Amino acid sequence: MRQAATADATELTVVDSRLMKRVFYAFAALALLSVAISLGGKWFGRSIAMAGYTDDTTLRHVVIGNTLIDVPANFIRFEQARRDGFANRLDLYLRYPQMDGYSDASRDDFNHAGAKNIVFLSFEQQIMSRDMSGRFGPIYSALIAQPGAPGPGGTVLYDFNEKSGYLNEVLAVADRPGKDPFVARCLSGASAEESLAPCERDILVGDGLSLTYRFPREFLGDWQRLDAAVAAEAGRMLKR
Repeated sequence: MRQAATADATELTVVDSRLMKRVFYAFAALALLSVAISLGGKWFGRSIAMAGYTDDTTLRHVVIGNTLIDVPANFIRFEQARRDGFANRLDLYLRYPQMDGYSDASRDDFNHAGAKNIVFLSFEQQIMSRDMSGRFGPIYSALIAQPGAPGPGGTVLYDFNEKSGYLNEVLAVADRPGKDPFVARCLSGASAEESLAPCERDILVGDGLSLTYRFPREFLGDWQRLDAAVAAEAGRMLKR
């Protein structure tokens, strides 16, 4: 009887030990799961809040053609493009007039919660021999209807003729002494109201690159400083 009782007690001790271990492991697993959920929730919450943006200012080194472009990651519009290496095209977005990229302080601007003040830039290899200003004389001047109407900042706004192919667009032109005129195409009507950056202009930069930038129509009145700011920013990014 004593031997049986001792065996029963030993077996009970073993069972209790196993049960305690299982309980311990279960609580440990729950604790780890809780930590993982907490960390994952914070990461996922930040991911949702960033909505594809990044506040990372690490310089990325992108090569298009023969030109190296050094640009902070928070200037680069698309996540998959925020890397070093070769590319056919590089899309950026900046605030104007600050000419800076996304940050926590500028979240509302990039989310378009207030006034439109984001400029979109795209670097590509040059295809045309002339930029938009250089194309005014040989191309655009034959596609617009005269006379034009006074526009902001000393510009003249021209409608395109029906055969031009530029439907629902106007051409903004401003004289620049000693240079080809400033030229930009802008959407008109409902299309312009729906667009964050309905005006577009391209300039030649670097070694065989074309830089197209799109901007709110409200910036036409400040076209001289805008054009200079974009050219200066491009000059800082281009390394050879």
